[in-house]
Amino acid sequence: MRPRSTVRRLAVFSGIALACVAWAAPIQALAQDAYPSKTIRFVVPYPPGGPTDLMARMLQTELQTRLGVPVVIDNKGGAGGNTGSADVAKQAPADGHTILLAASGPMAVNSTLYKSMPFNPLTDLVPVVQISSFPLVLEVNPKVGVKTLKEFMNLLKVQKADLSFASAGNGTPQHLAGELFNAQMDTTMTHVPYRGAGPALNDLLGGQVGVMFDIMASSLSYIQTGKLTPLAVTSAKRSPTLPTVPTMAEAGVPGFEFTAWHGIAVRAGTPQPIVDKLNSTLNAIFQQPDFQKKWEAIGTPVVGGTSAQFGELIKKETVRLGKLVKDSGATVD
Repeated sequence: MRPRSTVRRLAVFSGIALACVAWAAPIQALAQDAYPSKTIRFVVPYPPGGPTDLMARMLQTELQTRLGVPVVIDNKGGAGGNTGSADVAKQAPADGHTILLAASGPMAVNSTLYKSMPFNPLTDLVPVVQISSFPLVLEVNPKVGVKTLKEFMNLLKVQKADLSFASAGNGTPQHLAGELFNAQMDTTMTHVPYRGAGPALNDLLGGQVGVMFDIMASSLSYIQTGKLTPLAVTSAKRSPTLPTVPTMAEAGVPGFEFTAWHGIAVRAGTPQPIVDKLNSTLNAIFQQPDFQKKWEAIGTPVVGGTSAQFGELIKKETVRLGKLVKDSGATVD
């Protein structure tokens, strides 16, 4: 039998513990209710003009309306998306007032592609929600003189044309898709990395480079106006946005499938109630029919979901895309 003093102490400690539990919920609720309290910086790890920038600007107005504070886009390109991503992962306060447009390159590819990384995507960032899943489109400048993938392959393998393919930078989906194509089709197109999809597209349109695997969102208007010629899409099924363009498999490259994805992330250590509020806000945006139509018009279905689901995607894709990088032999000098 315990002494009365021990029982008394246990009762006091139990009371304190229960009080802590009772206070925890209101404190968490307060953290969520108080957020946001100032301007939100929305970091896009690529220059203006690319698909990540386009998505951020589409979300900017919606976030401002729902959160009640200004949202400022901060384009911070460099190192295949690593520079801007590392800024959020290592420099930004963990208070939810800096959010990252998290792209598949810096989040899942670059850890294998680069010899050293300025941040760890799996531990330095907290996933909020997935926002996109884009197929890429293999496209050429009309001056290349081909309209089908078969003609393009003849140009590369029979005529031995010396062609270069542009990308938004080392480690980006555009780069990796091109390297995968080279490896799978035994071709030797030269990779020309740029600091974002915008500058890459400018040179593709100008004829300085002839080929690009690009995310549909940034190339769609040029395809629709005939300034670029689409040869195939990299998804398993045809895209509703470009229904007349065949898949890579239909065009003669079986087994070639590649998609790029994006999401929102914040610095590790951000309070969970703030992560939850961002997640619920973004999911509410994606549930609006008008916004869904605008989003799907740029070539990606509405995704959304939980923070945990996006986290699982990042882990799985880090393994899958890491293997793809190794098998293709792609590296960053």
